[in-house]
Amino acid sequence: MPAPASSPVRPPVKQPPAAERVYTHIKEAVLDRRYEGGTLLTEGDLADAVGVSRTPVREALLRLEVEGLIKLYPKKGALVLAVSAQEIADVVETRLLVEEFAVRKAVPASAKLIARLEELLEEQRQMSLAGDLAAVSVKDRCFHAEIVRHAGNDILSRLYDQLRDRQLRMGVAVMEAHPGRIADNIAEHSELLEAIRAGDADGAAQVVRRHVSRVKALVRGEDR
Repeated sequence: MPAPASSPVRPPVKQPPAAERVYTHIKEAVLDRRYEGGTLLTEGDLADAVGVSRTPVREALLRLEVEGLIKLYPKKGALVLAVSAQEIADVVETRLLVEEFAVRKAVPASAKLIARLEELLEEQRQMSLAGDLAAVSVKDRCFHAEIVRHAGNDILSRLYDQLRDRQLRMGVAVMEAHPGRIADNIAEHSELLEAIRAGDADGAAQVVRRHVSRVKALVRGEDR
């Protein structure tokens, strides 16, 4: 009898560097608010959580401090920074400038853009039904980013991408504090999609302005 064929040997899956694993762990926890603003993180606890030594933890914390998510205190740890009123104002102002311009540039929209927005809207509905607030926030951000990307200005698109982390963090905060806002958010995205589909640049810009301004009011606690 012929010998049975041996199974191919698969190379072991290479893990990311230790500092990258720590960085990802902390950043994801901060963005989805498992580490709330005001939480003090220690090198020892983080090293135990990820299963690494303290050296890559320090490296990851330095990187996150540069990104403005934490503040390092020597011999004490790292404080997770809360979202400030000024940060909210800055992000919303930048979003309005970029998104109003982008939605006008994206109209008339290609069939490809319309199809992608429909897909993202449906995914947001499904994530909402599943109660996954972090995923809803990601799909929300992707919906707007897709419009910006199709405006055809690479510099604006990169600028908008730099707001990603702050948008995700604020989005989860809004949805936790105002669960009913999720349905409103999806309805406004649907309204925006219809304006884009109809080739109504002015109408789409008005929806963007109303939508983003309402997010600002909610995050600042001005709308109940």
